[in-house]
Amino acid sequence: MTSLKLGRLQEERPVKITVQLPAGVHRDLVSYAEVLARETGEPTPVDPARLITPMLMRFMATDRGFAKLRRREAKKSD
Repeated sequence: MTSLKLGRLQEERPVKITVQLPAGVHRDLVSYAEVLARETGEPTPVDPARLITPMLMRFMATDRGFAKLRRREAKKSD
C-alpha cells in the first residue's frame, strides 16, 4: 500500500471559493483522486476539487514556519 499524505476525506460545511489552476495541476489532482480511491477502497474517485482543502490543510499543518508565526501571533494577542 502506498503511503499517501491524505486519507479518507471528512465532510464539513464548505465555504465556496473559485480558483484557477494550471492544467497540469488539475491532471495531477485527477490522478491523485484515482490513486486515493484505489488505496482507500472507494468504488469511484472523489471529485478532484475536494482534494484541494485537505491538501492545503495538510500543507499548513506541517509548515513549521507558519506554525511558529501563528504561535508568535497568539502570544501577542494574549
